Amino acid sequence: MRFPDGNRFAFSIVDDTDDSRIDNVKPIYDLLAELSCFTTKTVWPEPCPEGSPLYFAGATLDDPEYRDFCLGLQKQGFEITWHCATMESSTRERTVRGLETFRAVFGHYPSVHVNHGQNRENLYWGAARYRTPLRLVAALRQDRRVHFEGELERSPYFWGDLCVRHMQFIRNFTFRNVNTLKCDPHTPYRLRSTPFVNLWFSATDAPDAEAFKALVTPQALDRLSEEGGVCILATHLGKEFVQRGVVDPVVEATLRHLAQLPVWVAPVSTVLHHLISEGRGGYLTPAELLALEWRHAWDRRRRHS
Repeated sequence: MRFPDGNRFAFSIVDDTDDSRIDNVKPIYDLLAELSCFTTKTVWPEPCPEGSPLYFAGATLDDPEYRDFCLGLQKQGFEITWHCATMESSTRERTVRGLETFRAVFGHYPSVHVNHGQNRENLYWGAARYRTPLRLVAALRQDRRVHFEGELERSPYFWGDLCVRHMQFIRNFTFRNVNTLKCDPHTPYRLRSTPFVNLWFSATDAPDAEAFKALVTPQALDRLSEEGGVCILATHLGKEFVQRGVVDPVVEATLRHLAQLPVWVAPVSTVLHHLISEGRGGYLTPAELLALEWRHAWDRRRRHS
């Protein structure tokens, strides 16, 4: 595969905004900017007045200082997108308000969507992530108390029409492999069975700093370079990447090693558009989709065994 400026491989980060505040993410974004590694950060545009038992530590754009910080990241070259309207479930009304708040702050609608936690408005989530007979197996294991309804037109949580109108890329499966394309060679891809999504993409899963340090090692990055692969890293930079105002030294060393390699680092939508220019972005065949879902199910089983 060809990459811009003759680089041998590509790397991007999709930073979910859970637990994200200025104090615990600014140092790592300062480091990424110093290394010219401009990636993608999600935000929550709307406040959550009902409170959140799990995600209360994260800031929203309702905080003016945090909003200015995110605007500053955008001006530097980071891509800002969203992680649902806020940290808890949003009916269509709040989702619409969130989209308009995002557009008013950043000058455009978000182009990448990442479903969040147990939010009811998540699209094609839970067992519905699977579109083949594996969906039946996933449904048996799903918590019956949780219902995801973002694509259901009769639901108060429906916003599928807005997603397909504004969002180019939606994140779906994640894998424990630094080379995302080894697990999903077709990403980004389309599915005829999910009409409210334009393009799905897969990612490499490292949800916090400890998982990052275990998976994204200098040796793994060297191997990724040799393979000429692509890593789209799904993580939460607010989860212990910065401690007491300082970037974790192992994380910093790894990122500095990355920057010295022949790597193209870019925001996720830029990387995905490049993959489309290289021939991806088509509809998966039933066999290709079944193979992808089976790899994901097996990967999840290995992680939880």
